[in-house]
Amino acid sequence: MKFPEHLKYTPEHEWIAVQGDTATVGITDFAQRELGDIVYVDIPSAGKELDAHTPFGTVEAVKTVSELYMPVKGTIIEINPRLNEAPELVNQDPYGEGWMIKIKLSEPSQLNELLGAEQYQQLVGN
Repeated sequence: MKFPEHLKYTPEHEWIAVQGDTATVGITDFAQRELGDIVYVDIPSAGKELDAHTPFGTVEAVKTVSELYMPVKGTIIEINPRLNEAPELVNQDPYGEGWMIKIKLSEPSQLNELLGAEQYQQLVGN
């Protein structure tokens, strides 16, 4: 499993990559492996400002549906359009082509509450 050092992680298995006042969010390699084959991603919250830990959508695998949670407070400014036609990108490249949303950060200080790669690795027991 991969745990890129430049990312921050949530205990709910989302990752966030920050670039200035915007960030890209997706689910971790661990999460996609636990879910199995992803068949659908539903993110109905474009344009909305959501608090940290608030659901922003769902990911559906063959046998389960799991909620997706905001790592920090922000406004969703973009949803990965490729996931409509190819949700399997989340399985194939969770930290790249399988990203889910881009957000404009509202509370950048909340990033300090997230886990680093080593902490997240310990959380998932790897």
